[in-house]
Order: sequence, then C-alpha cells, then structure tokens
Amino acid sequence: MASTVSDVPLSRFDDRSADTIVPLADLFRLLGDPTRLRIVLTCVDGRRPVGAIAEALGLSPSLVSHHLRLLRAARIVRAERQGKQVFYLAADRHISAMLTGMLEHVAEPASDFPVDAT
Repeated sequence: MASTVSDVPLSRFDDRSADTIVPLADLFRLLGDPTRLRIVLTCVDGRRPVGAIAEALGLSPSLVSHHLRLLRAARIVRAERQGKQVFYLAADRHISAMLTGMLEHVAEPASDFPVDAT
C-alpha cells in the first residue's frame, strides 16, 4: 500500500528540492514548540480572539500575539477581522487534517504497531 496524504500518493510530490523541503521543515520546526502547537490546536476548533486563546491556555496575550505572528507568517493560522476584533483560526483544511491525523497517531496504543524483527 502506498503512503498517502488524504488519499493522494506522496509520489505526486516528487519535487523534494530545497524549494519544498525547507518550508516543510520550517513548518514542523514552528509546530515543534509546545506553546505554538497548543495555540494552533486551539484555533483548529474554531475562530478565537487573542484574549480567549491566552485565557484558555493560561498565557499572556502578548506572548500569544507573538506566537500568532510567527504562525501567520508561516500560513499555519489566518486572521479574520470583525470590527475591531481579530479572530484566529487554522489556515486551511490541510493544517486541520494534518494535526487531526497526528493526534490520532499519538493516541494509538503502541501495541497497534508490530515490532520489526530486522
């Protein structure tokens, strides 16, 4: 069985040059920070203003804003303005699907994975 992302063969993404690998590595680096990952996971559930994100995670609004700037620049989250309020949410279904898939992966019991005898 071929490795797939949302039923799209990975062979479709044959361009593994620095033009694709570096931005992908940067995305994983940004999500490798537990605080940023918690912020993004909060935004996957729906639109949230900075204050609500900060309160939900027990962080300062300025720290959340700092991380959101980095996440927006990497197109991991996007902002939607409504009047004077700015709401943040996951940038698109790709981000949401990736995080959902990874959460399912880490929740699987280790016994679901056979031990390789090699």
